[in-house]
Amino acid sequence: MTILVTGADGFIGSHLTEALVRAGHKVRAFVLYNSFNSWGWLDHCDPEVRGNFEVFSGDIRDPHGVREAMKGCDAVLHLAALIAIPYSYHSPDTYVDTNVKGTLNVLQAARELGVSRIVHTSTSEVYGTARFVPITEEHPLQGQSPYSATKIAADQLAFSFYASFGLPVVIVRPFNTYGPRQSARAVIPTIITQIANGNRLIRLGAVSPTRDFNFVRDTVAGFISALGSEAGCGEVVNFGSNYEISIGDTVNMIAEVMGAEIEVVTDEARLRPENSEVERLWAANAKAEALFGWRPTYGERDGFKRGLQETVEWFQRANNMAAYKHDIYNV
Repeated sequence: MTILVTGADGFIGSHLTEALVRAGHKVRAFVLYNSFNSWGWLDHCDPEVRGNFEVFSGDIRDPHGVREAMKGCDAVLHLAALIAIPYSYHSPDTYVDTNVKGTLNVLQAARELGVSRIVHTSTSEVYGTARFVPITEEHPLQGQSPYSATKIAADQLAFSFYASFGLPVVIVRPFNTYGPRQSARAVIPTIITQIANGNRLIRLGAVSPTRDFNFVRDTVAGFISALGSEAGCGEVVNFGSNYEISIGDTVNMIAEVMGAEIEVVTDEARLRPENSEVERLWAANAKAEALFGWRPTYGERDGFKRGLQETVEWFQRANNMAAYKHDIYNV
């Protein structure tokens, strides 16, 4: 297949691009145009993958560029989005343009060009604080941040194109993905980079919320399983580990993996507004197994610890750590 991956220059997108190339697909990697000719994390991809995919530099907010990038593609994996929650508090307009209008551009182009499969990326943040656990795909949607609100809108647009036009789109909903290359705006890299740079007073926001962390290899496998299946059109499907852990316990596990004695201090700047904090996330993942045969390989406590060990190992390499500014709050 010839596959367009939007957001291929990002954390999950770069891992997904590599996996698709290794699987023998022809991949067109849509990256955000910039004058530095940077391809984001694809500039650091594995040597056996480098040079074996096509790069299209553009902007997901531009319908003409999106359509041009999609020409000749059999399928689209749409990951391009703005995802940082604190940034969405003060710059919500750009989230609407990128997450909502960008998704509309992808859907319109796919419809016009007759693309045979579209996998649209949602997020567990659309559920807000869990009203029941584990969270199934039938859980109510709660836009507790401008970011999550724009993702709800994008999901609904994707479904509307299936319902209105029969567009073969499946909506996949990864829970908190972590792993090598993740931005320090996320909690796990924030903890790792502070400890790795010798800090023992670890600055964080709230530590009581729980999350369902999904290792990036499992998330990528979920995308590929959705791509290769004929099931799931018009459906929402969770990708989660079905394991719940608090941020506080996550800090302790990372410290254990890194052999560090640490103390957590609250940084007021890192706290979300009270009604915006998502207090609990825990994924039900039975639907993903039923439709796509997908199951996490880094599930439960042992799997999470194994994923953290691989993540820590990557971050502790000097050339990787050099890309991070551990001493500032990465919004």
